[in-house]
Amino acid sequence: MSPAPISTLRFPRLLLTGAAGSLGQQLRPRLKACCDVLRVSDVAELGRVAEGEEAVQAALQDKAAVHELLRGVDAVVHLGGISVEGPFEPILQANIVGSYNLYEAARRHGVRRIVYASSNHVTGFYRQDEVIDATMPMRPDGHYGLSKAFGENLAQFYFDRYGLETVSLRIGSSFPEPKDRRMLATWMSFDDLERLVVASLTAPVVGHTVIYGMSDNTTTWWNNTPARHVGYRPLDSSEPFRAAVEARQPVLDLNDAATLFQGGGFVTKGPFD
Repeated sequence: MSPAPISTLRFPRLLLTGAAGSLGQQLRPRLKACCDVLRVSDVAELGRVAEGEEAVQAALQDKAAVHELLRGVDAVVHLGGISVEGPFEPILQANIVGSYNLYEAARRHGVRRIVYASSNHVTGFYRQDEVIDATMPMRPDGHYGLSKAFGENLAQFYFDRYGLETVSLRIGSSFPEPKDRRMLATWMSFDDLERLVVASLTAPVVGHTVIYGMSDNTTTWWNNTPARHVGYRPLDSSEPFRAAVEARQPVLDLNDAATLFQGGGFVTKGPFD
């Protein structure tokens, strides 16, 4: 049986995984406006539980724990898992097995929509002199990017087979400000992150949509035209930070793969044996 259609912009119970992570901490107070109850989860300590929150510590690779985590949930913002490049085995457990457990539990409990934190590292081996969109083939730049490519394929399968809708967010670089020249293209403010997640939760029809998570930057490698139906309109830009960033990094090494490819330093990390 397919999940019920979304009938309201406010969810009775919304789950945020990875709530103790850097982006989870930003979204945790902001998502309260979208739901009656916000269930937050992580393997790490979750701190003080605010009014209207439920806190559940759970490892994504624990199938039984994830099944209980999804009980009574209407929609999910899935940030949980490992968010950096590293050895394959931990990424396999947290990001690949963990994402499968979450989608299967969501199917069993009739969840209506998932907002999945994918990554720009799904396409990290495109060059910085190319402009791409989500219809182009994946080119992961490491184990982490591979795990996120799996997650996007998982989301497509669960929509095609079961009607469970997902917006996969290929998040760029969400920090208080850009750290280097690369981030002038990939940067997304925390306010734009909130706008992207809320739009992804509330757009009437999404099927499985892939969208790049970036602010309205002057320099960009990503074209979000195929995802305009989501309704995400960024309001911030990396441009006010350009002069300071370029002063810190006036020269680029064009023989460095991290300069040439969109994935930056991820394209040269490893092997890890």
